[in-house]
Amino acid sequence: MLSVLAFAAAAGCAAAAPDPIDDRNAATETANPPPPSSAPPDPAGVRANELGLVPVLMYHQLTSEPDSEYDQTPAKFRAELERLHREHYRPVTAAAYISGDIDIPAGTHPVVLTFDDSTLSQLTFTADGKVAPDTAVGILEQFRTEHPDFAPTATFYVNNQPFGDNPGALQWLAAHGYEIGAHTATHPNLAHLDAAGVQREFAENVRAITAAAPGEVRTMALPLGIFPADRALASAGSWDGTSYSFEAIMLVGANPAPSPYGGADPAGIPRIRSGRTAVDFDSTYWLDRLAQHPDQRYTSDGNPDVISFPQHASGDLTARWASHAKPY
Repeated sequence: MLSVLAFAAAAGCAAAAPDPIDDRNAATETANPPPPSSAPPDPAGVRANELGLVPVLMYHQLTSEPDSEYDQTPAKFRAELERLHREHYRPVTAAAYISGDIDIPAGTHPVVLTFDDSTLSQLTFTADGKVAPDTAVGILEQFRTEHPDFAPTATFYVNNQPFGDNPGALQWLAAHGYEIGAHTATHPNLAHLDAAGVQREFAENVRAITAAAPGEVRTMALPLGIFPADRALASAGSWDGTSYSFEAIMLVGANPAPSPYGGADPAGIPRIRSGRTAVDFDSTYWLDRLAQHPDQRYTSDGNPDVISFPQHASGDLTARWASHAKPY
């Protein structure tokens, strides 16, 4: 199996002109649909490769009038969900991904949907307390009713005073199976802060999140994608009696993430940008590449207790997962 870097390098020669989605991709997917959920998992039969690549998609603002390459229109977001469903991706949270707790049907592929900055375009409520339908969460929940086999979830990386300073929003997310991750209290450039300032940003953020929605804050996304001078403080630290320790740090770009069982670095998980304009190595580019090279992506065997993969990929397995390996 190609490494992530080798795959990215091989794909990079075409980065200036991303391949459009075409009927060949859909035909490939249709020809190899996942088996019915009642069928016993057959790793070889579904071409399972749980050492394959996992797209971690990064979203920011959802708006009908984008003014940034990080913005996404609601229509394009819906279209991307439709594509993910059509190509047999199934969402998992960032925490589930990094811990290897991936339980999806045989023949499907994990995808991690992440949202930064906790804006009102991601989640707000109507006057009667319902999720606004044109927000990211509103679209995800509507997609759930239309495609119950997709069961959308996502990880929201929030700052203090998230979603218009509505603490009920965090409670709602936690109650409905979404992950809440840290994104610092005030979204600073961490490289400009001293050690105490870095730890204060994370500790205050964790404190605010757990006050609104008690529970462990397991993953974090770097504001602006920039590490502090002491990178270790992005993973763990303490300030004013509040400690933090993150299982994974999310970067800003720009390629699929390695399998959690084969080479993923918790201190720097790459994410793929999804926005209004085509940029090098964006979500369309990488989803096209993975559709064209299906043997490179993570494909589930449907059994969360074992890790299935082709025999030739055995060298990619991380030693700590060896007892769960099931090559074929």
